Amino acid sequence: MSRRDRAARAKGSVPDTDNTDAEATDADTTANADSVDATSADSDARPSGKRSSTPRGKRSAAADTDGATTAGGVALKERSTRTDTSTATSRNPFVRLWTFLRQVVGELKKVIWPTRSEMVRYTIIVLIFVVVMTAFISGIDLGFAKAVLWLFG
Repeated sequence: MSRRDRAARAKGSVPDTDNTDAEATDADTTANADSVDATSADSDARPSGKRSSTPRGKRSAAADTDGATTAGGVALKERSTRTDTSTATSRNPFVRLWTFLRQVVGELKKVIWPTRSEMVRYTIIVLIFVVVMTAFISGIDLGFAKAVLWLFG
């Protein structure tokens, strides 16, 4: 049974029967209804998920429980009629600065910070790398200086 049929059965539009011919007929009816819903849903909805590998014309839509519409593996959200242009296009620099700072704090809450032991380990690794690279470059510099003095000396 396909995902579309299970979703339609969960909505209650397809009766639960064991007859495969009846299921095929109901699935065809549901597919036709879903394709009509898909064309109207595509104009009102925008994708919010990963695209499936099926061609665009072959997709069908089924409503999820949270109101979002899925079209062949693509989650679609309903577009809101209200647009928040007050802070996005505001000329007030303080409003724009406050919005920016709120977004920065929101992004910093998503960061996975290292633990104390990880931070100590990473710091030691960086310091060892810096010491090794400084010694390597100093050695090359000293070698070139001696070679130039010996050659042109």
